[in-house]
Amino acid sequence: MRIEAALFRANKRASGSRATTQARASYQPPAVAPFHLSSYAQSTEPPLRHAELFYLQKQIQTQTPMVLILEGGEVIEGCIEWYDQNALKVRGNTRTLVYKSAIKYMYKLGDVG
Repeated sequence: MRIEAALFRANKRASGSRATTQARASYQPPAVAPFHLSSYAQSTEPPLRHAELFYLQKQIQTQTPMVLILEGGEVIEGCIEWYDQNALKVRGNTRTLVYKSAIKYMYKLGDVG
């Protein structure tokens, strides 16, 4: 009885390995996917601009009066209170939240624009 069971197991393993060999022979690798480094997160956010962050932080600390020219031609004067990735908060006659995408350019109040 033991010999028959052992032979049955051996035949079963042999037939399984043939199927595996056939499956390996017919294996088609997937199409080449784009390569992405794992350390870089995939997102739609623009890369950080360290010079921009440094400039804004310096203007906030020194409370420099700034002039912001918007895309529509509107002029906003005041000191930058804070910023984030998408907006600036400017304190002038009133406190104004301005999207960075709406700013055409900006300069210090004493400079010629």
